[in-house]
Amino acid sequence: MYITCLDLEGVLVPEIWIAFAEASGIPELKKTTRDEPDYDKLMKYRLAILKEHGLGLKEIQATIAKIEPMEGAREFLDALREIGQVIIISDTFSQFATPLMKKLGWPTIFCNSLEVAEDGTITGFKMRCEKSKLTTVKALQSIGFETIASGDSFNDLGMIEASKAGFLFRSTEQIKKDYPQYPAYETYDELLAAIKKAMV
Repeated sequence: MYITCLDLEGVLVPEIWIAFAEASGIPELKKTTRDEPDYDKLMKYRLAILKEHGLGLKEIQATIAKIEPMEGAREFLDALREIGQVIIISDTFSQFATPLMKKLGWPTIFCNSLEVAEDGTITGFKMRCEKSKLTTVKALQSIGFETIASGDSFNDLGMIEASKAGFLFRSTEQIKKDYPQYPAYETYDELLAAIKKAMV
């Protein structure tokens, strides 16, 4: 029995932090997991910038409310769910993801949570588990699932490598060059066809 594990940002929706960087006029916030493999370091960097500028959850959620899924993303997800189970495994946070899940037709998502003060200041973050994407894939395999995984960033490589089939999707030229063993796709039709083939 197969279960497909997908990254969220960069695969189904635009990068939240890039959108917020553009909305807030703070280019330093454009750094993502495509640029920084160490997620803990990346989040501490982001929180320090938010604190410096006096920005909190409310401001980020206002940006997220305007984000739409990538063109064709919902149709792709629907087609994928017709042929098997799908879980989105993301290093984002439930406070960011919920409005986006509504726009995607409420797929299952495993993500993390933010620690937020009463005044809306983001004071920290709580990861669901260590190496959450890889850990989740291994846990699914331990209960009898074959996993297929796809993502675009450094933090997706663990689950891609551990899965029966793994694909890069709209990744960077550098990641594609450094990991040529993983097929790389740019369109949902290509990715859907590759996933279907892997299930045979």
